[in-house]
Amino acid sequence: MLFRFWVATMYAVMRDTEYMQKDKFKENFWNDWRKLLGRNHVIQNLKDCDFTPIYDWYQSEKDKKKQMTTEEKKALKEEKMKLEEKYMWAIVDGVKEKVGNFRVEPPGLFRGRGEHPKMGKLKKRIHPGDITINIAKDAPIPECPIPGERWKEIRHDNTVTWLAYWSDPINPKLFKYVFLAASSSLKGQSDKEKYEKARTLKDYIGNIRSAYTKDFTSKDITKQQIAVATYLIDKLALRAGNEKDDDEADTVGCCTLKVENVTREPPNKLKFNFLGKDSIKYENTVEVELPVYNAILKFQKDKKPGDDLFDKLDTSKLNAHLKELMPGLTAKVFRTFNASITLDVMLNKETKDGDVGEKIVVYQHANKQVAIICNHQRSVSKSHTAQMSKLTEKIDELQAVLKELKTDLDRARKGKPPSKSSDGKRKKNLSPEMLEKKISQTNAKIEKMQRDMKTKEDLKTVALGTSKINYLDPRITVAWCKRHEVPIEKIFNKSLLAKFCWAMDVDPDFRF
Repeated sequence: MLFRFWVATMYAVMRDTEYMQKDKFKENFWNDWRKLLGRNHVIQNLKDCDFTPIYDWYQSEKDKKKQMTTEEKKALKEEKMKLEEKYMWAIVDGVKEKVGNFRVEPPGLFRGRGEHPKMGKLKKRIHPGDITINIAKDAPIPECPIPGERWKEIRHDNTVTWLAYWSDPINPKLFKYVFLAASSSLKGQSDKEKYEKARTLKDYIGNIRSAYTKDFTSKDITKQQIAVATYLIDKLALRAGNEKDDDEADTVGCCTLKVENVTREPPNKLKFNFLGKDSIKYENTVEVELPVYNAILKFQKDKKPGDDLFDKLDTSKLNAHLKELMPGLTAKVFRTFNASITLDVMLNKETKDGDVGEKIVVYQHANKQVAIICNHQRSVSKSHTAQMSKLTEKIDELQAVLKELKTDLDRARKGKPPSKSSDGKRKKNLSPEMLEKKISQTNAKIEKMQRDMKTKEDLKTVALGTSKINYLDPRITVAWCKRHEVPIEKIFNKSLLAKFCWAMDVDPDFRF
């Protein structure tokens, strides 16, 4: 009975989210909840249920937490840290390293991204019996936190970097892993190798592009499809793509493009429209080389909208071909290479003299171009309009202050006392020099706020963080900051500073 109520609570607390507008979410929840309720339960239809009392109780509990004193919150946090301390560290080759996200996701309703077919399904609790642990042969087995239960398996594999794993409760074919933290030396070494591999592509890219350009008109249809696919991965930073099961989100990569995903616009434009990774929509119209346009026309001929565009190609064939072009080459290496080199070129082309704020805007603009290339999007935040309104109000207030200061300056130059303030009180006498200084300071504040507004509006639908974390060689950013005297803390947050500590001693002249 209690578990049924608990699952009902998971649904009730979602009332104010967009998921409550999605029929698939409600359908999946009802199917899973109905199984728990049993066939003869009094509840026979989700529409007949009123979850308001549960929702109101949940809101009252949230309000209680908000009303806690700073001391109470601090005490709770310290208690939690004390309980978790023993799970936060691992000894690797005699060195104490921080563990990444060691927490198992609690039961809940699966949300997914985009129109995921499994949204709303119940994520069941993960038990110790679902988890495989990886430790050294002579290491003590970690204590099982639940009495009477035991780990699924204990392994001693020093060829992998995971510490534990379990099957995803929603998609059992996928696995959830516990790794060392991003700031660990092992992860830092892995990141550095990844970016060095992308830099190596510079030495091969000319020959690769010449080779696939030559094969655009190959009489071998497989060669031709490989050439066009490689071109799209290079030029558009598309992912390779993998076959999906019916119960997975209907996402698409280069190899799995359907005829309906690509529309031709004469003489040489292609319009792409499909769901990419995490069900994020990819919509882009690009000019391509005429042989590529003609090849796409050939690949689409006599096919139905749902047929494969690259019917002679799959991910394994493409990956095998890429590795022949360069050792270890994958579609992701192309993405990392094109993202990093775009940032490097733009920063070195656009950065001019100015204050730190102006230089940060240059960096954000370059970061935005990378995010667009990689299709890193986000929805406009709920607070965006309120933030913009607040900035507008502040600018209006400062404009009024500026107007008064200019009036006072004019009066001071004529030997007259300052005008009265808005509340009728007499203002302090200031020298023209002091008033000029205040005018300059106020103008600077207004300019900064206007710049912030423009940047917020410009970046409202772009996710800058993903490319920083995964695709941009941090040495480009660190070297640029050193060259232009921008504090690295203005670009990298605390977690990125820890993740990329290996890049901090890079030479200021470093170029990707």
